Amino acid sequence: MDASVTPLRHGGLSLVQTTDFFYPLVDDPYMMGKIACANVLSDLFAMGVTDCDNMLMLLGVSTKMTEKERDVVIPLMMRGFKDAALEANTSVTGGQTVMNPWCTIGGVATTVCQPNEFIVPDCAVVGDVLVLTKPLGTQVAVNAHQWLDQPERWNRIKLVVSEEDVRKAYQRAMDSMARLNKTAARLMHKYNAHGATDVTGFGLLGHAQNLAKNQKHEVSFVIHNLPIIAKMAAVAKACGNMFHLLQGLSAETSGGLLICLPREQAAAYCKDIEKQEGYQAWIIGIVEKGNRTARIIDKPRVIEVPAKEKDGELW
Repeated sequence: MDASVTPLRHGGLSLVQTTDFFYPLVDDPYMMGKIACANVLSDLFAMGVTDCDNMLMLLGVSTKMTEKERDVVIPLMMRGFKDAALEANTSVTGGQTVMNPWCTIGGVATTVCQPNEFIVPDCAVVGDVLVLTKPLGTQVAVNAHQWLDQPERWNRIKLVVSEEDVRKAYQRAMDSMARLNKTAARLMHKYNAHGATDVTGFGLLGHAQNLAKNQKHEVSFVIHNLPIIAKMAAVAKACGNMFHLLQGLSAETSGGLLICLPREQAAAYCKDIEKQEGYQAWIIGIVEKGNRTARIIDKPRVIEVPAKEKDGELW
């Protein structure tokens, strides 16, 4: 499971807790703080928990920064983290800061739940479909953006993508990573989800395999569609097989929820989330009889996200 669930000695309540932290991957400290907080909360949201009672912040302040860099960067990261927590209707009440060669940021999210407030991710049945709530390709977008300053890397991809495309993909990746999975989690209850996980460091397939392994019934997941941030599939192909994006193994950061939903409810779920959030979700695969594994078909359909560019708009 994405979060630890501890039954408490107080009648019928459980403590649901999770922690996560990582190194900066974008060059905007404020956005980095937001992404880190969204990423911590994702593990609660993946279990259908929509309310977080408390957060702690974990901060590693780099000894390699000058005092001036530290005084600018660290408060911005903290503010981003706190703002995302406020957006989730929770607050940061403490934590720990250490000096460290690397800059790191993350935290702990804790909530006390009744049994009906979380969805144990083990009830997928044959005939369910798989829904994904954010596009893939964040790692590719972030790397491509770094390569704008590295001619030998940039030369490998400039034939398939323009500088403007890369900057836009990077903005989209940041926007996506900083977005909370809270609405996605709330709607899991409304549409009777049978379980979910969030897609992060092990890529889509890694997390799908993990979810499949934990199912009570003898099922397997088959993925047919890959929604990917526009132009990033082409970049991944141009890099040889460096990212394994089309194989579902490219690391994502603060990705969407991968949800098992009853077939007859999935389209309504996707429509509802788009109505409430203005962002798409996609049906990407099916649950069939099997031995608790997950796979992506040989030639999955790549869905460019967004399908067409709108001037002045990210999505």
